[in-house]
Amino acid sequence: MSETELSTTVPASRAPVDRYARWTGLLVGALAARWLTPLEGGDGILYAIPAFGLCTVAGVLAGDALTPQARGAVRTAGLAPRRVRDYVPPRLTALLLALAGALVLLLAVAGAVASPDDLGRAGRSLTVHCAQAAHASGPRLLSQSAGPWPGLHYGLPMLGSLAVATAACGWSLRRIATRPGDEQSRRDRSLAVVAAWGLIVSASLLGAASTASGALMSVTCDGTAGTVANGVLWPLAVVALVTVPWTLVTVCSPRASSAPRAAGTGRAGRTRRPAQGEDR
Repeated sequence: MSETELSTTVPASRAPVDRYARWTGLLVGALAARWLTPLEGGDGILYAIPAFGLCTVAGVLAGDALTPQARGAVRTAGLAPRRVRDYVPPRLTALLLALAGALVLLLAVAGAVASPDDLGRAGRSLTVHCAQAAHASGPRLLSQSAGPWPGLHYGLPMLGSLAVATAACGWSLRRIATRPGDEQSRRDRSLAVVAAWGLIVSASLLGAASTASGALMSVTCDGTAGTVANGVLWPLAVVALVTVPWTLVTVCSPRASSAPRAAGTGRAGRTRRPAQGEDR
């Protein structure tokens, strides 16, 4: 079954709309993060990260929605149905999916071992019990606590923002794959959506891993478990630290609207000629 498509020449007057929408999302996210960061004596950073990521995703989706649809001569497309996975960057997507899995696992484990802080607020601290040498009155058990700790108090907002961003970006990728446009434009816009989703994943992982590692380093009797945990958390934090600026640059520099393209080719200004017997 053939499918009717339009050529993808975008009016030059509307080309900056996508870029301005993304920058607006970043600016609003930065302001929201700035407002949230001082909350709870500095613990608000774990709320600021999801807020910034969601505003960034909203900016990318708004830019895609405000970009005018392609206009031009009607032609017929190929028989194969278009799928989302044909347009997303495979290596980057695989990396971000792995980071998302690591984030969910980290928040689940951190939530399971979290304890109340010194004010009795649940899920905000890590408490480690240290067995001490025997005394006249018997063995004495001491405890050490450190925070903030990415327990459920902080983890639930992160997981919630990740779920919202995943649903929104998945819908947008499906829309990009099925609407009229040329192949390169679909890939460029899919890359932007994946990068926006990756920003919230990598930023949340960076915040959760660095916070958990900092709490573990503040206690002295975590033993082998703490050493192994830090050995896992540090590489995750480093990978997330590298991924955050890369995804941020990708979101800030959209390629899909940078130059008009014609459908059916990878070069601007050239229109595919119908093959013999193909509908015009």
